[in-house]
Amino acid sequence: MAVEDLVAWTDEFSDLIREFPINDFIFLLAPLVFAVVGGLILYHTHTDYWEKPKRYTVPIPKTPDECKILEHPTIKVPSSTAIQCYTPATGQFLGLVNPSTPAGIDRAVAQARAAQEKWARTTFGERRRVLRTLLQHILDNQEHICRVSSLDSGKTVLDAQLGEILVTAEKLRWTIRHGEAALRPSRRPTNLLMAYKRNTVRYEPLGVVAALVSWNYPFHNLLGPIISSIFAGNGVVVKVSEQTCWSAAYYTMIARGALVAHGHDPQLIQSVVCWPQTAGHLTSHPGIGHLTFIGSRPVCHQVAASAAKSLTPVVAELGGKDAAVILDSAEPDLGRIVDILMRGTFQASGQNCIGIERIIAAPGVYDKLVAMLEPRVKALRLGLDLDVGAMVSDVSFARLEALVDDAVSRGARLLAGGRRYVHPDHPSGFYFTPTLLVDVTPAMAVASEECFGPIMTILRAPSSAAPDLLALANAPDFGLGASVWGRDADPVLKEVVSGIRAGGVAVNDFAVFYAVQLPFGGVGGSGYGRFAGEEGLRGLCNLKSVCEDRFAWLGIRTAIPPPARYPIASQERGWRFTRGVVGLGYGLTVKEKLGALVDILRNM
Repeated sequence: MAVEDLVAWTDEFSDLIREFPINDFIFLLAPLVFAVVGGLILYHTHTDYWEKPKRYTVPIPKTPDECKILEHPTIKVPSSTAIQCYTPATGQFLGLVNPSTPAGIDRAVAQARAAQEKWARTTFGERRRVLRTLLQHILDNQEHICRVSSLDSGKTVLDAQLGEILVTAEKLRWTIRHGEAALRPSRRPTNLLMAYKRNTVRYEPLGVVAALVSWNYPFHNLLGPIISSIFAGNGVVVKVSEQTCWSAAYYTMIARGALVAHGHDPQLIQSVVCWPQTAGHLTSHPGIGHLTFIGSRPVCHQVAASAAKSLTPVVAELGGKDAAVILDSAEPDLGRIVDILMRGTFQASGQNCIGIERIIAAPGVYDKLVAMLEPRVKALRLGLDLDVGAMVSDVSFARLEALVDDAVSRGARLLAGGRRYVHPDHPSGFYFTPTLLVDVTPAMAVASEECFGPIMTILRAPSSAAPDLLALANAPDFGLGASVWGRDADPVLKEVVSGIRAGGVAVNDFAVFYAVQLPFGGVGGSGYGRFAGEEGLRGLCNLKSVCEDRFAWLGIRTAIPPPARYPIASQERGWRFTRGVVGLGYGLTVKEKLGALVDILRNM
């Protein structure tokens, strides 16, 4: 490069930096800085992290040679037990899947159990190698994975990139880097009477665990339980949704391929698809040590009742009615906030358990927010290669239209959408027009029932005070996620974050608590228990409490003193002696402890 060229390039780069928004620059630079720092830490902690991942191939599922468009797409085929698969965006027939039977579920559990007995003896380093190879395969094949998800679920490939690849890669990254620390035996304190004991809690595999997952993210919802389960040393059986079972075999082979690449038994990972009447055989199976359920509240009642037969613990994530609370102090940042509200509401056509279902705006920003959102929602285009994809089926269309009609009849203003959409190029596809409802009140059903569709609702808070904002935010019987937007120093922001009833809160952002692998789950009607993070990983383990002698080498062990030995020589003397022991261990003052010591010495 000539000197003149270098100077010109430097001048251009300087101009670029001056024009580049500083927030965007930080957004791009921060991950690089974290990656370098994290890499240096890993270099000194996990040498296996630097081993080259193994490459492997998995055949990509193919659509039938003949492009057959179903006139009325449905998963049920008359006079057949097979599950009919189609792409919701076009109605194109994808194939048939034979559902599992109770005997098939038994075989899956048995095969996972046999493989798990060997897998449980692997080191964390060996498990990390498998996960790193899996991560590499996902990064190498993300376009194929996204296109398969798009075909099976109806979402756009952009939505698949964010909802399938990014979060799965993060779960793998977190588990690779932090999983061992979460599952390493933890030391626990002792007390005065047991000062000679050493206490630890060990996190040991449960055996075979299971997950029943929803259809809205067919890749991530399948891979998520697999990643945590196998790193904890378990075998796993994932029951996928019959709505998106066409992709399940491909995604399962991706996970199994990483095991095979490192010489492990692929039967450790099992996926099954079955009709609802057969699912109870899995949820009550005596060979299952833990259940993770992602789905609706009515189905969870059945799952929990079934799991109770075998006393199998359940973690249940049941969706939400997530609120985005916009404070008056957020007014200078509304441009950025509107961008995120659009993504948070309409990603995956609103079929997102932590999607924004309610925007609660303080009076000072309400009108401006509505004015900014209306043209943005109206401009959204429907189609796989456009803005908003299809919904998985048309089952909820009548319900969504009824919720909109009810709200309008009660005084809400419908500014966009509100109806199903017949796509001119894909009349058999399942599309619902992106909807904007404003002036919504808590009395309207749309404010309290989960929509799980592309419907944006905006509620005006009576005042800018935290109690009024919280009254709206906490009104529905849901509590999965939430977001609060305002100036960082605003005391109202701190009060709302503390008072909102949810399992996770993002401050001036949307759903990032999941993107950084914090424990994920809800309260109230959104379920119970947590997956992700340390708590989720440990929840897939048997927490074994181990109490050992600290000074066994000195012969210091528990001994029963004469006053408490069977047969008891004197109940009165024995009682005074043990009263002294209790007083010595738990007396609140020095005088009480000294008196207790006298009791002990007098009654030895």
